[in-house]
Amino acid sequence: MSALPSQALTPALSVRDLTTTFVTSAGRVTAVDNVGFDVFPGEVLGLVGESGSGKSVTLRSIMRLIHAPGVVGGSVLWQGRDLVTMPERELRRIRGAEIAMIFQEPMTALNPVLPVGLQIEENLKAHTPLDRAGRTKRALELMDLVGIPEARRRLSDYPHQFSGGMRQRAMIAISLASNPKLLLADEPTTALDVTIQDQILKLILELKRELGMSVVFVTHDLGVVAATCDRMAVMYAGRIVETGEVASVFAKPRHAYTRGLLGSVPRSGAERTMLLSIDGTPPSLAAIPPGCPFNPRCSFATEVCRTVVPPLDEVSPARLAACHHHDRVAAAGSPVA
Repeated sequence: MSALPSQALTPALSVRDLTTTFVTSAGRVTAVDNVGFDVFPGEVLGLVGESGSGKSVTLRSIMRLIHAPGVVGGSVLWQGRDLVTMPERELRRIRGAEIAMIFQEPMTALNPVLPVGLQIEENLKAHTPLDRAGRTKRALELMDLVGIPEARRRLSDYPHQFSGGMRQRAMIAISLASNPKLLLADEPTTALDVTIQDQILKLILELKRELGMSVVFVTHDLGVVAATCDRMAVMYAGRIVETGEVASVFAKPRHAYTRGLLGSVPRSGAERTMLLSIDGTPPSLAAIPPGCPFNPRCSFATEVCRTVVPPLDEVSPARLAACHHHDRVAAAGSPVA
């Protein structure tokens, strides 16, 4: 993969050739295929794509939360240390302390038989020198920070006693307990109504500014990307097919899949116009088509697309795309312009 143009900052996280495979009854499948990207200090990177494109597996691979029969390869450099080859004991000191993760569904991520306050304190017990009284005080501060009302009373409540929005706030409180420098957010607003979704997004951005965190934000909602992210990486069939600054990608997509995603979003003032749909469905990981994996669904595809895998190369300043016909896609214009 070609590197992005030189930046003033050194990446906080540098992912290179990240590959995750699973042995299944259908044979070995590749869920994450040579993925590479950088995340800079204080930056929000959006990782977008349809369900099954490999976004969540990418985050779990970074944290090395993939277990047998899954195998993770490549390198994940976090402040100069490779998380992929790091001993498990050392990695435990980084998980939850330096790098934290918000999981997609808090009702399954939270332990249903432990009070929420105790679950926040578990992180503090593992990664801070605070005594019991100090941990309780910090848990109260965190619950206040994420906007959970009557925090002292709700410390002893169980997850089922919280609403969906409050459970997600509790998950954020757990993830922020040790002031991490990198937050991996796996669709943290997907199951929430739009009002709570907006509150959670604003909360994450506010905490990012206060704590100086970097954020990798996984979502399939391009509206969320436009509102929260500095750069975006588009995934399809386990591969990154385009990256760049959000405004640049929205204005001139360089991959047909990105263009299709943008065209499928309803726009204000375009009530009587047809949405641009993407024909077909994403391929099974056990049967990725030869050449560009998007070619069966692509209106720009030619014979080269059906036989040669396009490399992820720089196609314009600070823009990478894996498309043989990126110039034709760019010339077709953005459906949201």
